[in-house]
Amino acid sequence: MVRRIVEATLDGGAAPGPAAAPDPAGAPDPAAPAASGTPSAPTATRGGVAIAIGADHGGWQLKDAIGRVLAETGYEITDCGTNGPEAVDYPDIAHAVARLVSDGTCRWGIILDGAGIGSCMVANKVPGVRAALCHDLSSARNSREHNHANVLTLGARFIGEGLAIEIVRAWLGTDWATGRHAARVDKITDVERRYMKATGEVRPG
Repeated sequence: MVRRIVEATLDGGAAPGPAAAPDPAGAPDPAAPAASGTPSAPTATRGGVAIAIGADHGGWQLKDAIGRVLAETGYEITDCGTNGPEAVDYPDIAHAVARLVSDGTCRWGIILDGAGIGSCMVANKVPGVRAALCHDLSSARNSREHNHANVLTLGARFIGEGLAIEIVRAWLGTDWATGRHAARVDKITDVERRYMKATGEVRPG
């Protein structure tokens, strides 16, 4: 499945996933209790808000733990891999997740690699994506409230499972503040559009 998603991404096609993201108003409560034990790979649920998740070989176990908790909470999970310790290239996984957010298939994306930095860089190359690397609850809330982040990246080498899940809960549970922040986020979009026009790129969707 991972190969099929990555190949579709590299060929310029849309990666497989849900047909459309449900109404954000139907988002489940991110503060629901976490699952105990070591979770297995996440299973998709039906009817929830769609979230794309992905990780390289440095973050796949933590990805599975986060995906399991989100699926049990009621989110619809699209897993872009990887699902084992074999080495993969984080740009391929990050691109697959970011495309699903960019084209509207998923409302949010969560990407993990060893440090979270490279995946954040890749995701932010995709039009319409505002990816934020967060290592604590404050940065997670700030990225949503001030920067309207729609992709979260995490460094699996730097944070444990418990903190990672709390960061995800804080990120999903924080609303976009709009107000004075909206004009600044609009400027981020304007910069992106200027360079897209210069290169003749067309935003997906």
